[in-house]
Amino acid sequence: MRFRTRLIITSSAIVILPLILTFLAFLGIGRFVINGNLSNFSETLDYGMISNPGGIFNEMTEEIFNTVQKDMEEDPHILEDKSYLKEIEETITYKSSFIIVRKDHDIYYTGSKEKAAEIFNLLPEYGITDNTGFYYTETQQLAKQMDFEFSDGSKGSFFIITKIKTFGNTQIIAYMFLAIVVILIVTSFVFSYWISRSFFKPIDELNIAMKHISDGNFDYILPTDINEKGEIGEMYRNYEDMRLRLKESADEKIVREKQNKELISNISHDLKTPITAIKGYSQGLLEGVADTPERQQKYIRTIYSKANDMNNLINELTLYSSIDNNRIPYNFTRINVADYFGDCIEEVGVDMENKNIKLNYSNLTTPETLIVADPEQLKRVINNIINNSVKYLGREDGTGIIDIRILDEVDSIRVEIEDNGKGIAQKDISSIFDRFYRTDSSRNSKQGGSGIGLSIVKKIIEDHGGYIWATSQENEGTCMHFVLRKYIEYQHKPETEVTIER
Repeated sequence: MRFRTRLIITSSAIVILPLILTFLAFLGIGRFVINGNLSNFSETLDYGMISNPGGIFNEMTEEIFNTVQKDMEEDPHILEDKSYLKEIEETITYKSSFIIVRKDHDIYYTGSKEKAAEIFNLLPEYGITDNTGFYYTETQQLAKQMDFEFSDGSKGSFFIITKIKTFGNTQIIAYMFLAIVVILIVTSFVFSYWISRSFFKPIDELNIAMKHISDGNFDYILPTDINEKGEIGEMYRNYEDMRLRLKESADEKIVREKQNKELISNISHDLKTPITAIKGYSQGLLEGVADTPERQQKYIRTIYSKANDMNNLINELTLYSSIDNNRIPYNFTRINVADYFGDCIEEVGVDMENKNIKLNYSNLTTPETLIVADPEQLKRVINNIINNSVKYLGREDGTGIIDIRILDEVDSIRVEIEDNGKGIAQKDISSIFDRFYRTDSSRNSKQGGSGIGLSIVKKIIEDHGGYIWATSQENEGTCMHFVLRKYIEYQHKPETEVTIER
């Protein structure tokens, strides 16, 4: 529930709830007090006799007197019938009223002798009445009189009497004051508790959670349900998103630091080998160890080769830095598959021939097949894969073979570069495209490297909208597969004109 809704409910309930409770308390206390005070009159209570005793009493007596007068027209002595009087009294008992019939100076009939005895001597004499016929006695009772004559000529008076008890009673006021105080205290406690649980408790939990975050503990989970609706639920979900992002960032930082340490270690090792060789051969030249022109040429070629290795390594690191910052420069253009890969194979073939490695090439695509790619970066992909294959051929018998196949897959092409080297263990297949990953734990000069060549390949292929994977069998060889989409030029066909003859 949103805070605005809570505030509206709270503001409304603070007004409405105490009013309702006060009204209920008013009814309960009024019934308790008034029933106690009027217990001598009846077991029931008409609250109209309390809120407006004069009006209700007037209506009641006028109705009864009219009825009696009509009955007396038919039977003038009907008020001498005590069963008739009892029926009348039963109709007014719930209004805390009773009747007295006086004959001369004695009570002829009454429904309550005790109540009648209290007021009988205070009733007006026969024939003494004002215009209204109402009397308010010293005992705080209302009485209304109707005079008549008995059959024997005796003077009679018919009285309806009711007890007056208003809400000005001090007992009710005291009880109501106490009830209102209790109602306000309870209402305040209930709504304070509700607001505390719905606002302050979640804030405290978030505060504790943020302290865990500041201490670097990203595994602390809020104990409250994050699926709660409203602002609190949004705050919980935002915290959880922040926690997961920070945790992911922290984990990535740890992995990155580990990779950087590994990179520094790998680069140090890979640079140390050519630098040591360059220093050794340079020193041999300076000290005259290479005393023949042929030997000097050999030393110079070795120094040049090692310098090239260092330069390649530095270029690879520079490219890795560009990949890490998503700053690889691309120059996409339409490329004819047959022409482009034919040139690449021709260029690579010379190097493979010098290394005594057989290179097989087949292109199963049509001559007009086009792709959109960066020629330089795509060539880097091919060179990295081939160099990786050469590095791990592991054959000294001169039987190294690399097969390059271009396959047509309708709306894309698939390039396969397969070797017959020592292969890759199945447990390593899923990791070979990770940065700095190397399947060989020992780093020798022959199979050295930074371990980022295939990660560069994967990044470039994915930036071209393609994907790459590897299959391998140990001691049989490895095949690298990557897929690139074809370039298809859509031609807009003009609408055909339709001629309607009339």
